[in-house]
Amino acid sequence: MALSLNKIGPNKKAVKKRKRIGRGNASGTGTYSGKGLKGQKSRSGVSNLKRLGMKQVLLRTPKKRGFKSLKPDNQVVNLEQINNNYKDGDIVTAKSLFEKGLISTPKNTAKILGNGKLVISGLKINGLLLSASAKEQIKKMKGSVKAENTKRK
Repeated sequence: MALSLNKIGPNKKAVKKRKRIGRGNASGTGTYSGKGLKGQKSRSGVSNLKRLGMKQVLLRTPKKRGFKSLKPDNQVVNLEQINNNYKDGDIVTAKSLFEKGLISTPKNTAKILGNGKLVISGLKINGLLLSASAKEQIKKMKGSVKAENTKRK
């Protein structure tokens, strides 16, 4: 007899046949199908985790709630901070705000809010979001707003 791939198999005692339960009393696992008498564990639909006592562990683990947007929030700068860091006639951009340490990164959008009273005149704002009150104060102090973004990126 020649050796070929289709004749190679596992040892006879290495593979155990699966127990087929619920196939009548003659099979040896009829009536209660190996689950014993009544009770929750004998019923269908009881998860294995519940049987093993894992339900308490699942209930104890904290679930992370809520929603976190993938879009970054606007970085906020107030007019008070601009008063302290800029002089008359300066140009305010995201890069200059970053260099002065007012925002964490120049890549995300920054918005100037109207908290505080602006005392610097002739400010030039380039490519930043502005609140209505901040825009009003800048215009009042003879500043200019150029290429104002209105939408978040």
